[in-house]
Amino acid sequence: MLNSFSVLDTPSVPVCAFVTDDAAAIINYAADGAECGLGSALVTLVEIRGGAARALGAQMAVRGDGSYCGYVSGGCTEAAVAAEAIAAIIKRTDRCLSLGEGSPFFDISLPCGGGITLAIHVVRDVRPIRQVLAALEARKRIALHYAPGTQTITAVKAPPGTISSWSDASFIRAYRPNLRLILCGRGIELEATTRVAKAAEFEVFGFDQTSRNFNASMIDQETAVALLFHDLDQELPWLEAGLRRKPFYIGALGSKRTHERRFQALSAMGYSPAQIDRIKAPIGLFGSTRDANALALSVVADVAQAFFMSQN
Repeated sequence: MLNSFSVLDTPSVPVCAFVTDDAAAIINYAADGAECGLGSALVTLVEIRGGAARALGAQMAVRGDGSYCGYVSGGCTEAAVAAEAIAAIIKRTDRCLSLGEGSPFFDISLPCGGGITLAIHVVRDVRPIRQVLAALEARKRIALHYAPGTQTITAVKAPPGTISSWSDASFIRAYRPNLRLILCGRGIELEATTRVAKAAEFEVFGFDQTSRNFNASMIDQETAVALLFHDLDQELPWLEAGLRRKPFYIGALGSKRTHERRFQALSAMGYSPAQIDRIKAPIGLFGSTRDANALALSVVADVAQAFFMSQN
């Protein structure tokens, strides 16, 4: 537990340390700031009125030296929010900040026309944050319970559906591990999809038909399995690995006719129609494609949409 901060008596000028939407990176920045004596605050979006650029639970981390990361809006208010957080760090007390519609700050407007409420928590105890980071590293869902009345945070079990929300007088900020994408295929399709998925900051593992270091335990509920083979026999072992576990997405390349043959092969192996129906085939969000880059975009977009929907 941290009882004192080495911060200046006058507010520092807010400056963005780095650009990120990664939840783990944001809360780690807050924890590091508190531990190194700068002081820090964790800013959480706890209410949306009308439209908003970020979802409920979006966060920023602000340090006493003025540096910050993360987003609670579209980038138009973050510096002003950081200034409020710095003031909270200096006074060593949490505060609630309302912006946009219904806010007393008439000079700060949101482009979306709505309003947001932010909870600014001055980090005094980093242990709950470290517990969340350890859980995410172990690929487990977890949440932070924020109690405004006592100005405390606690690491708790993630709520059903991993949706951040209010529970009585406390706010539950849910966290889930990063999206893991297991790509199985060969040639240009595998290369292009790997490249696009990494650009989207997925955790990507690529395997071709000769890979021998695959372990089925890599597949968990935060994992998507995408098969980019043009050969049914080569993809069957990977399909079996996916069907035996609980990934949120399984997709396979090929036409509807190819999927009919896939269905017959898996049925002969003892898989039920309900199990086989878990396979998205043809793979992708926008139908058949005829080049590797379009396929890559289609697959990555389909996986991202499925990941978002799986938290609801």
